[in-house]
Amino acid sequence: MPTLNIAPEVALALDEHRPVVALESTIISHGLPRPRNREAAHEFEAILRDKGVTPATIAVIDGIPTVGLDEEGLATIADRDIAKASVRDLPILMAKGESGATTVAATAHIAAQAGIRVFATGGLGGVHREANETFDESADLSTLAVTNITVVSAGVKSVLDIAATLERLETLSVPVIGFGTTKFPAFWLTDSGFTLDWAAKDATEIASIMRAHDDTSHGQGIVVANPIPLDQQWDPAEHDRVLAEAFLAAERAGVRGKAVTPFLLGFIVDASGGRSLEVNLDLARNNIRVAGDIATAWSRLSS
Repeated sequence: MPTLNIAPEVALALDEHRPVVALESTIISHGLPRPRNREAAHEFEAILRDKGVTPATIAVIDGIPTVGLDEEGLATIADRDIAKASVRDLPILMAKGESGATTVAATAHIAAQAGIRVFATGGLGGVHREANETFDESADLSTLAVTNITVVSAGVKSVLDIAATLERLETLSVPVIGFGTTKFPAFWLTDSGFTLDWAAKDATEIASIMRAHDDTSHGQGIVVANPIPLDQQWDPAEHDRVLAEAFLAAERAGVRGKAVTPFLLGFIVDASGGRSLEVNLDLARNNIRVAGDIATAWSRLSS
């Protein structure tokens, strides 16, 4: 059984040192309703193609980690109920011959194996609130500590402990660079209230940092924090109100541990009348555009 299936167009682009951007599949399988999810999958790839960048949507298809999905592969993640796969789940899916949508951690891991250096996602996973009791921390963080890939994200969701997440990234020696800002974003919001030490003015500067990163033999990944434009962010007052309602609902329902975040996110979509979902799509598009520019700059620099 092959351990990695790289689509011909992705393999050719990598061989010719042309820009490639990895895309995760959990936003399609678990983050968006049907049939909106399949439309979004095509749209995300089209944004990159319009920039002359090869998209590489990643998933596990019938037990094989796949880099670059055809229509059948996209249908698998969009139309079927499949597992949400982190890094630890990959060998199990492979042995069982089952399909799974890859999280940020698993996507980063597989993309790095394929030789892809830039990855666009919506928001990074992080340290959960009350993690001192639950020990609930996303594998995204520990994976980035050992995976040399540049991830463009709109920060982390505001349901997480943002301060603890930034502290954890510092402990793991993962650089966090604001894209045109030193304000760390909070997914739906442009500014989380936390300030970053470093910012890059454009994609070319990010590519230069990636090169210096390689020159220092630094094995960790790089997080590019890309805030959603101010005119596209969720209204902060509505955001704060819905978030407070979501935490209260979780407490009343007795939701604990790893069930908390899925409960909160589901509640937020319903309570916001779908507004949070629209902002989610806007920030994903924005991250993909920036990732495409970074991949193009990296392609020029590395070739």
